[in-house]
Amino acid sequence: MRDPHSMRRRILTATVPLALTAAVVSAGTADGRAGAATTAATPAAAPAAWATDTADGFASVDALGQNGTYGGRDGATVTVRTQADLEKYATAAEPYVIVVAGAIAMSPVGKEIKVASDKTIVGSGTAGQIVGGGFFLGTGVHNVIIRNLTIRDTYQGTWNDKDHDYDAIQMDGAHHVWIDHNDFRNMADGLIDVRKDSTNVTVSWNELSNNNKAFGIGWTENVVTDITLHHNWIRETEQRNPSADNCAHAHLYNNYLEDTPGTSIASSYGNYSRGATSMVLENSYFQGFTNPVIKDSTASLVQKGNVFSSTSGRNESGGTAFDPKAYYAYSLDATANVPSVVKSGAGPRSTIGTMAATGAAATTLTVAKDGTGQYTTVQAAVNAVPAGNAARVVIAVAPGTYRELVKVPSNKPHVTIQGTGASRKDTVIVYNNAAGTQKPDGSGTYGTGGSATVAVEADDFQARNLSITNDFDEAANQSLSGHQAVALRTAADKVFLDGVIVTGDQDTLLLDTAAKEKLGRVYVSNSYVLGNVDFVFGRATAVIDRSVITLRKRWDGSSAGYITAPSTVAARKGFLITNSTVNGDVSSGSFYLGRPWHAGGDATLDPQTTVRDTALSAAVKATPWTDMSGFSWKDDRFAEYKNTGAGAGSASADRPFLTDAQAADQELTDWLGDWTPTAS
Repeated sequence: MRDPHSMRRRILTATVPLALTAAVVSAGTADGRAGAATTAATPAAAPAAWATDTADGFASVDALGQNGTYGGRDGATVTVRTQADLEKYATAAEPYVIVVAGAIAMSPVGKEIKVASDKTIVGSGTAGQIVGGGFFLGTGVHNVIIRNLTIRDTYQGTWNDKDHDYDAIQMDGAHHVWIDHNDFRNMADGLIDVRKDSTNVTVSWNELSNNNKAFGIGWTENVVTDITLHHNWIRETEQRNPSADNCAHAHLYNNYLEDTPGTSIASSYGNYSRGATSMVLENSYFQGFTNPVIKDSTASLVQKGNVFSSTSGRNESGGTAFDPKAYYAYSLDATANVPSVVKSGAGPRSTIGTMAATGAAATTLTVAKDGTGQYTTVQAAVNAVPAGNAARVVIAVAPGTYRELVKVPSNKPHVTIQGTGASRKDTVIVYNNAAGTQKPDGSGTYGTGGSATVAVEADDFQARNLSITNDFDEAANQSLSGHQAVALRTAADKVFLDGVIVTGDQDTLLLDTAAKEKLGRVYVSNSYVLGNVDFVFGRATAVIDRSVITLRKRWDGSSAGYITAPSTVAARKGFLITNSTVNGDVSSGSFYLGRPWHAGGDATLDPQTTVRDTALSAAVKATPWTDMSGFSWKDDRFAEYKNTGAGAGSASADRPFLTDAQAADQELTDWLGDWTPTAS
């Protein structure tokens, strides 16, 4: 049996967050060694939005002399890179916002830092990690926020370990604690233990995975614990998902519990209402779980609006419970949307724990079709950005459909195009050129790259909360030679696509570089990419992370296609698809994961696609790689690692899997290097 605890690494490097308050402490020297802390006075400025976030759920309720949960917001902000500095500030009597910049390896393994009251401990973007240890919150500790961290790897080789109590977070008698947007995995005992009358706790938007015990609540005869769990992704865990014993009020909603078939970890039960617990379970989604909802005869459990897909065994409810809205306000996501909402939103976020790299206030240009903005087209706003701009320019685009071509030239770096609607579907930039479309001036056709609806040639570009589409109609243009129709083309370095939808058919997303000899890194996060033929292609070094790749039928209704067509330069990284989902309304076994594109017949290229830790639907072929234009995929770099789902399959000569050692060198950091994508 494979070791279920050999898991991927996260980004290990980070930019240093800028000052968030008037007094900022930087702990440790520039090279990461512990050093004397220095305090630098900086002009007073409004803190970043994440630094003033407060908890929802029961952690927001005034009780025990504490009014809500806001952590260390009233204290200084410190950045730590060593265990010594983390422990120094976490245990201090004063309030602190503690930003963890990079991975901190704990010594000895299993050490739990004893956190004092009035603390916010937050990872810097996706970089903050606690490796081989965790946190302990003792009796009376209160007003603590733990956010945006990856806490991992105290596992000691025993699956149901009763000798090593090495949790990610353990609390005994604490109150007003908010645990949010973390990634917990591969620990020796439980991931989270809420024990001994701890109360007013909210656990939200976390990913709990690859562990025997996920989340225990109880270890007391008293019935005082009030706890909220919402929007957590609990997957590949055996028990305590959670187990809630003697909770006065346990409110669980919009959680996604997933037991993927064919792995070495099988669930024994899901949500468990134990002892005298009063539990309300709402709009949660259970996929593949054994005994998804169970209760003791002494407990109450009220279910509302939950979905159970491919589950088996006990599914119980009974008794009367409480009305959560009598304690706090909340809103529910539709249960059918929970898997996609939670999978794309849980875990560390690049927008938490960081500030814009320049520190300068961004200039904002507004676009609205109805004339209420500064410009009525996106391109007009791009044109207004000064050449050689040194600071961020945000082009805020109001909801609407903008049928136009947009080009961000290479002399206009640091541009963000951002939709201002409530959904990424509200703001749409769309056009319908194809490779064979004639240019208006009669100078020929656009060609594949020239067909792009949006073309980005400037470094440090970002797109957020919008849709980019090429709606070229293949069926209506069968006589046209050249149906490649690009929605988005990037030919730049440090491109961050965050929360976007990119839609087309053939050649949807062209991730290129400015020249063969130049590096072009692209990070795609929390996004959707739709297409059918080679619809992620090019020579960029690109990561698609926590996103959904949607397979579309061809113009004639048939199902056949290829996801990636990398044209990677030798000795560079190509495409990495990680922690994502591949699905679509297409036939089973109809799509390849990729094929090698030796652009122009260039035999010196060494195309690469790695697909790892990703859910593959049955649409993926059992032999997922294929040749292209006379070049064999076996001569290039195509591999998988720990994918799941009906399309995952087994390793073979025609389906190579990475070893654990190889996978350790194919992580986000290996692709992005010294760049940590940060929303700005």
